[in-house]
Amino acid sequence: MTDLTIDRDLKIVLPGGAGLVGQNLVARLKARGYRNLVVLDKHRANLDVLRKVQPNITVEYADLAEPGDWARHFTDGAVVVMLQAQIGGNDWQDFVRNNIDATRHQLDLIRQHPNTRLVAISSSVVVSVADDFYTRSKRTQEEMVLASGISCPILRPTLMYGWFDRKHLGWLSRFMQKVPVFPIPGHGRYMRQPLYVGDFSNVIMACIENPQLNGVHNISGHEEVDYIDIIREIKRVTHARTPIVKIPYKLFYGLIWLWGKFDSNPPFTTQQLSALIARDSFEVTDWPGLFGVRSTPFAQAIDETFNDPKYSKVILEF
Repeated sequence: MTDLTIDRDLKIVLPGGAGLVGQNLVARLKARGYRNLVVLDKHRANLDVLRKVQPNITVEYADLAEPGDWARHFTDGAVVVMLQAQIGGNDWQDFVRNNIDATRHQLDLIRQHPNTRLVAISSSVVVSVADDFYTRSKRTQEEMVLASGISCPILRPTLMYGWFDRKHLGWLSRFMQKVPVFPIPGHGRYMRQPLYVGDFSNVIMACIENPQLNGVHNISGHEEVDYIDIIREIKRVTHARTPIVKIPYKLFYGLIWLWGKFDSNPPFTTQQLSALIARDSFEVTDWPGLFGVRSTPFAQAIDETFNDPKYSKVILEF
């Protein structure tokens, strides 16, 4: 049933919106009837994917770490969902530019438009025991938002997966199809709390539609799943035949380190490997009740991720 109280012409600006969360959020916003969507991103290939998959929205190249003409989209009365994030890589300056500098520019613009609402996307890593470039830069980013004086919801999702996943479970599934054996570091019993990006998109939409939803919120997956069991579930739903083989952690670390020497943007880094085994356990809250959304069971969400007839075969560039 359509909610007639919602303004479907509300301007929604999605900086960094060509990535995993943005592509999923656009699909769900359009399905809900929103018409005035603006996506700003600097990944040209993924912007092209978005244009093809979701026509009739504004899609524009923009380097948010630099002042530019993209600022004209930050108009009074809009909603800005701050999605841009540098997740992987070996160069600290990439994290500074995309997680810190880009945030500073957006906060400055929002302060100039007091009727503009911000929905800030942080990460569960800000309360992690990990200490890597991503964690440090996301902590700084969240501190900047809190210090800005802008009243807004700050959402801290855990590891996400779903349609358009190019870096996490999506990359692992494609890797599984290409290799003769799938390597698992050590015993593989590294607990994860994966969050279905479809559920997280619904949380963001609740924040867009309810200005009373402010404050910091931990949005963790409601099921604890070991890394090796995630891999086994991917193998099951994709019908892969690749054997899963455990290899010693130090050997795995060395191979990832060597890969990083030949690839400036590796799909998996030694820092991320260290974070994988960091034994984090994030707070599980009743976010389904607070935001009025459903938590999709992991097995069902994995099946939707890899078998949806419309979106599961759309692949973003790494």
